[in-house]
Amino acid sequence: MLSIKNIEVVYNDVILVLKGLSLEVKQGNVVCLLGSNGAGKTTTLKAVSGLLRPDNGDITDGEIRFMGERIDKKDAAEIVKSGVFQVMEGRRVFKDLTVEENLIAGGYTRTKVEISEGIEKAYTYFPRLKERRKQLAGYMSGGEQQMLAIGRALMARPKLILMDEPSLGLSPLLVKEIFKIIRQLNEKEQTSILLVEQNANMALSVSHYGYIMENGRIVLEGDRDYLLSNEDVKEFYLGISSDKKTFRDVKHYRRRKRWLS
Repeated sequence: MLSIKNIEVVYNDVILVLKGLSLEVKQGNVVCLLGSNGAGKTTTLKAVSGLLRPDNGDITDGEIRFMGERIDKKDAAEIVKSGVFQVMEGRRVFKDLTVEENLIAGGYTRTKVEISEGIEKAYTYFPRLKERRKQLAGYMSGGEQQMLAIGRALMARPKLILMDEPSLGLSPLLVKEIFKIIRQLNEKEQTSILLVEQNANMALSVSHYGYIMENGRIVLEGDRDYLLSNEDVKEFYLGISSDKKTFRDVKHYRRRKRWLS
């Protein structure tokens, strides 16, 4: 469905962020992309969605294909029309518009009938949005804004949703609710999802496959069960250690990063 092959991304003609990155998202799958801050996860999503240019970024090598068609030369509006929608980090709702106006904005590529159907679908998944449909989005809680951001994505009828840190700033209960919705979207709507997330445990719980990034490269990949059982993933991302280590042991262990050796 989505194929990223050996792409390099440079910001301001100088800063190389992605260094020959390759990954795939199969149709109907949830794929998570894990990594520390600054690894290049958000840049990867923006490369797919066509949102690099506003940040002075550019794909200088490699290619990105969606449904067999090359999209790395297209602008963001064309990519949305092809069926890819990005839910940005930090929600990015239109704070001076109502909930319903935000949803309508998400369906700008759709007909009036499709917009009406999309609004009803968003309200089905997020009843709280229906209760607050006339409220200004800027006065909603962080969790409600995240629901609105995902609901707005549904308005475009995407085949693939790119989600950037959906759990950011939310309470544990809301995080569980959001990830429950992510699972439902995948199972009921057959929507494929590329998920960037700091909460590795929650991300892997809904994913079929996962990739781990370090310094602009993929350094480890595998299905959910493999990653959950991998000792390095347990140590660095899940906070689970199979044996006790002194501070000095941990320091050297973190430097070594076995998957990079």
